[in-house]
Amino acid sequence: MASPIDFEIDDRFDGLYMNVANQAHGIEPLLDSVFSFLRRRSDFFAGPPGLSSGVVGSSGKGDADAGTEAAVSTVHKVLQKHVDIYLNDKRKKEEEAAAKKRKKEKELKEKERKQQAAAVKKSEEDDVIELDANGGGFDISQPTSPTAAAVAATVSVVDADKKSNEEVISNKDETKATGNDNADNENDDDEATGPPPIGNGSTIPGKYTWTQTLQELCITVPLPTNTRGKDLTVIISKNHLKIALKTAAAGSNPIIVDDALTKSIIVDDSFWTVEDNGSKLVLTLQKLNGMEWWEAPCLSDPKINLRHVQPENSQLSDLDGETRQTVEKMMYDQRQKALGLPTSEEEKKLEILEKFKRAHPEMDFSQAKIN
Repeated sequence: MASPIDFEIDDRFDGLYMNVANQAHGIEPLLDSVFSFLRRRSDFFAGPPGLSSGVVGSSGKGDADAGTEAAVSTVHKVLQKHVDIYLNDKRKKEEEAAAKKRKKEKELKEKERKQQAAAVKKSEEDDVIELDANGGGFDISQPTSPTAAAVAATVSVVDADKKSNEEVISNKDETKATGNDNADNENDDDEATGPPPIGNGSTIPGKYTWTQTLQELCITVPLPTNTRGKDLTVIISKNHLKIALKTAAAGSNPIIVDDALTKSIIVDDSFWTVEDNGSKLVLTLQKLNGMEWWEAPCLSDPKINLRHVQPENSQLSDLDGETRQTVEKMMYDQRQKALGLPTSEEEKKLEILEKFKRAHPEMDFSQAKIN
């Protein structure tokens, strides 16, 4: 016995329906043609068998009306069934698409994490920070990457007192040795030991006061009292800054700043506000390179001596796990070198060598030269 046909998924008549649909030029004319066929060539609208004369339908009318009600009910039942099938298929497709998207995002994040880990590892291998000839602090004058700069800056702060004392002694000895012939160098040394600028910035008379951290620059511009934000024109670009008053007093220059920046900034992370009852404008500019100090905000501004800048003190507890491990390793290696002992990398090599010796007792290493 042949199994019943599931007309919900039967596609045997697709070609016929496509032909009718192409000739009908639309869904509604296609349905019109189907119901026309049922009306003309079947008893679909007469209702199910058993309806006899005098039978009153639910509408209170005769059997003819009851037959059409049954036809409408049948159409609605079949239509609702296919609506449910469509919605169920649509939901499954959306769930599958969402699952694929989540899987792709997870794979992308994992790939980025591995790339970042590889970059950090490569940076740690490439950015070797060595001790100076006298066993002093780390040389961080030209860090080759942000990671190396951050690590070196932290180690420099840890040994700040020792390094400062050594520099003072060195400066005194050099001054005695060179005498008057090196007066310019002596002046430079005096400048380097002068007081640090407040906030690592400066005050530019008639314009503004500025301070900075490694990550951002803060500019405070004095304004006439009760100045509102709509009274100002502030244009912050990647390499340019313009500040102007829309309504300036007679005889005064409405343009406060219109100059190129000394270095690039991140425009989307920079902003400005009017504070203290409209008496000052405060701009916060996010540095593009968050690992360097600025000599001045704009090219025409007087520059500060970067040797006066004092970096923020960093504690090991403030660092993330990887950076803290790197700093601790570098500090350990520094102490080992100062004591004439092997560094952590050299200890690993010696440990590998000892394991090799134990694994090959038949070999004689007494005459071997090992670097």
